[in-house]
Amino acid sequence: MTGIDSTTPTTAAALPRRSLAARLGITSVSRADLRRRYTQSGSQFVTIMGADVHYVDEGEDRRGTIVMIHGFASSLHTWNRVADELKREYRVIRLDLPPFGVTGPLRSARGTTETMDLPTYRRFIDTFMQALGIERATLMGNSLGGLISWDYALRHRGAAERLVLIDSAGFPMKLPVYIALFNSALVRASSPRWLPEAIVKSAVRNVYGDARKIDALALRRYVEFFQGEGTRQAIGKMVPTLDFREVDTDALKTLDVPTLVLWGAQDHWIPPAHATEFASRIPGAQSVMYAGLGHIPMEEAPERVLSDLRAFLDAPLPAHTNAQTPMHASTDGATRRAAV
Repeated sequence: MTGIDSTTPTTAAALPRRSLAARLGITSVSRADLRRRYTQSGSQFVTIMGADVHYVDEGEDRRGTIVMIHGFASSLHTWNRVADELKREYRVIRLDLPPFGVTGPLRSARGTTETMDLPTYRRFIDTFMQALGIERATLMGNSLGGLISWDYALRHRGAAERLVLIDSAGFPMKLPVYIALFNSALVRASSPRWLPEAIVKSAVRNVYGDARKIDALALRRYVEFFQGEGTRQAIGKMVPTLDFREVDTDALKTLDVPTLVLWGAQDHWIPPAHATEFASRIPGAQSVMYAGLGHIPMEEAPERVLSDLRAFLDAPLPAHTNAQTPMHASTDGATRRAAV
């Protein structure tokens, strides 16, 4: 594992103008440039499954460890403001899931791009947790990261101290149009060579409840990560596997972990009704619906989310939960039929 010191622009004025080729998505942003622009003072790297995985590990471990897992086409930066507060009392670990963020695609032993389906994500997150020596933690997951989090909690009984699901994936749904585009063979073939940034910007605005809240720096970051070297090819391989019809959500009824379900009422990507589905299946789960917020409430309105997170984290753990010892299952465990 290696550390790195870096800073990123803090104002829109610091952003250089992009070339026409970049704006049209004809070119890709190199991994070196992404690392230079978007690593943070606490950034570190660990090599997993052929990729240098970018993560940030910071804070005081006075009250335990929190692992934050972002969603599709996002990055660890989506947790920035929530992490800045929680790291005062917790060890907070955030990572860039492959093939997104600074991390980029996983590579097979033959050098080919891995297909990021659920079995691959299982192998990846298990290896990441083992590499960092994390035996027990609170898991916070948004969207795809929510699915990875609750699936991990099911497969590793006792390893999740608490679970926070924010607009989580898992139940059958119609894919958002910006993702479903990649089910087209034409789009999959052409997107690595041409995908205008206007499409990416439109998708980012669509995940907010109020698109006026997006700042220019965040918008640029989303665009450049999406245009990162190898990312569009990897997304093209990944999207055809995004099928939630076979996910065993009934297994959630066996989950014995204090759980908080948070959802934006203006989520255009995953139906807000799914919040009720999660809360009704997970025993004792609490649920909060945020009026006016979209798919990533912790990024759009961190102060509102932090209020509920603090209340949840401050509540005492049930005695039987405190006493549990982590029990690890194989990567084809409780939700073996699922395909992300």
